[in-house]
Amino acid sequence: MDLSFNAEERAFQDEVRGFIAKNLTEEMKRATALTPSVFSDPDIGMAWQRALHRQGWGAPGWPVEHGGPRWTPAQRWIFETESARAGVPNVNVMGVKMVGPVIIGFGSPEQKNFYLPRILSGEDYWCQGYSEPGSGSDLSSLKTRAVRDGDDYVINGTKIWTTHAHHANRMFALVRTSDGPRQQDGISFILIDMKTPGITIRPILTIGGDHEVNQVFFDDVRVPVANRVGEEGKGWTYGKYLLEFERGSGIASAKLREGLKAISDLAESDLTGRAIDSPDIAARISEVEVDIDALEMTELRVLSALQTGQNPGAVSSILKLRNSEIRQAVTRLGVDVIGHDALAVEPMRPLYKLNHEPATPEEMLTMVPEYLNGRAYTIFGGTSEIQRDIIAKMMLGI
Repeated sequence: MDLSFNAEERAFQDEVRGFIAKNLTEEMKRATALTPSVFSDPDIGMAWQRALHRQGWGAPGWPVEHGGPRWTPAQRWIFETESARAGVPNVNVMGVKMVGPVIIGFGSPEQKNFYLPRILSGEDYWCQGYSEPGSGSDLSSLKTRAVRDGDDYVINGTKIWTTHAHHANRMFALVRTSDGPRQQDGISFILIDMKTPGITIRPILTIGGDHEVNQVFFDDVRVPVANRVGEEGKGWTYGKYLLEFERGSGIASAKLREGLKAISDLAESDLTGRAIDSPDIAARISEVEVDIDALEMTELRVLSALQTGQNPGAVSSILKLRNSEIRQAVTRLGVDVIGHDALAVEPMRPLYKLNHEPATPEEMLTMVPEYLNGRAYTIFGGTSEIQRDIIAKMMLGI
């Protein structure tokens, strides 16, 4: 694999750096640095999405005819790497990287014309209605039901662990529209306006003190049949397609590398009493760096496939599995590097809106929140056990 850049790619790299320098404000950069989650608050993330949209870069993985840039795999990698290095905010990944590809692949012309421009511009902010109290890893057992009544579905049930439902104005959800011999049959993919009467959102505070996830209740919520994506009863197919993009369409290695660099810098500083002098810490930093290198090579191969129009397939489970495990290794390393300072946890969220002097230096402020928030990495998007099952079945034939 040739990893050197040609003159055109170096020029594009300069263009990306110039764009970031012009559009990334200090407020955005600081907020991103002090956000322990993989999700930026909408006031930060969507401001960046609007800047990207003005540049024509709002959806790097989309086809050109739907607003995606005509990038090569090398350009996509350059963009993601420079963005991570600069500390840009995460955009609404559930719009751009998840529901967007499903609408492009299976939506009606009317749905494409209405929703895709609003995702690109940041006008719509999406959440995901998949998991339920009794249906997590076994998602096909979901109970939330949509009953046809004329031109509407009437939805009753509940979704849980719904990230940013309290911010979102739209949800994409899997609901049961019929019963059959297989649990996967009879599930449909529905687009829901979160302002529809009958929707109640209750916050769930995580172990890190963040209000990131919620439980959403549906009581006789009427949704037009026109909001169903694709065929009735085929939602399981569309939902799996979406998860492949959620798990395998990004470039996580660049951000992991920047996170490890921040920890390495701390380990070499007097703030931590030069934790790098510990043979254990030094060895672990090197081990994680090697893991990131290996992940990066896999991402580049997948990126090349995506650019030719292929969906990631089962290799997305490898990316999800290793990304989750390495993220947890990085956050665990961060807590160990700062040592006893990890005991001074700042309870207020979001951290970038603190109105008082924190108990720990700002460089250390997110270490514990990131560690606690990161316990969910190996759960959301499909647990590590599920990813291993997929890899064994679809790639190894076991």
